[in-house]
Amino acid sequence: MRTLNAVVRRAPPEIREWGTAMLREMDFIESDWEALAWAISGAKFVVTTRERSEFMRGQQINRLSGNVLIVLSVGALVTVISGYFQASQPDEGSAAHIFQLAIVALVPVTLLFLVTVDWERPLRYMRPLAFTAVAVVLAFGALHYLEHHYYVEHYVKLR
Repeated sequence: MRTLNAVVRRAPPEIREWGTAMLREMDFIESDWEALAWAISGAKFVVTTRERSEFMRGQQINRLSGNVLIVLSVGALVTVISGYFQASQPDEGSAAHIFQLAIVALVPVTLLFLVTVDWERPLRYMRPLAFTAVAVVLAFGALHYLEHHYYVEHYVKLR
């Protein structure tokens, strides 16, 4: 009973109420062996539920970081594409800074995403990474073409 009491005290709030009810049920169990079995199964439930809730938080963080990966990579691509609709500038504009910040932010978000992947089912989690990789490659390809070919063809000849 002390063990179950200790486990319940350390349990997250959403599980603690259930554990307290389990402790109260122990008062009605007559056999010591049945009470021990009840306490062990209760402690096991509380511990596994806690692990499950931590796993669920990890999945939520993974889902959120996957969405942020997609938003950052698409944002980088959109800022490069916006360069095709404006004249060449002598200095970097705000779109260039947004692109740079998005690319830099991809590094920690990718690490967070990879840390929270359930490696027992890795293929399920690779879709955001693949989408991000394609968008970033397209962004850098479009940026290279924009700076080395498009601006040269459209604005250097005009000078």
